[in-house]
Amino acid sequence: MYYIIYLSAATQWPSESELTDILSVSRVNNSRKGITGILLYGNGRFIQVLEGDKALLQETFNIISKDSRHKGITQIASGELKERNFANWSMGFKSVNACVLSILEGYINPSGKQLLANGEHELPIKLLKSFVRTNRLAS
Repeated sequence: MYYIIYLSAATQWPSESELTDILSVSRVNNSRKGITGILLYGNGRFIQVLEGDKALLQETFNIISKDSRHKGITQIASGELKERNFANWSMGFKSVNACVLSILEGYINPSGKQLLANGEHELPIKLLKSFVRTNRLAS
């Protein structure tokens, strides 16, 4: 099992419907490829963790890198995982500053005690928690 984590910045702040569209398309594509992960958005920035087959992740990351809706796409970590952190999510999603999206399946409350409760020592989890803390302070 392999993972990739990247950061990027929105070229224009996406509307709630644009974020919903990203989530819907990602879930379909990721399910088809056996990819799991999470996408967090806050204050014009994204962080995403993708988990799955290394070749399929590289292919997916290449597609994501060409998406004109964001810029400054920077892979910040990658490597082997013992097991998936997001096994049940073809694409978990949290918008740190868009409360209306809380009705979506896969929405995560960053204030909840269960946010990323497992894998305390895994790099992907530490990076996601750092992103949430940063965006909570910036909101």
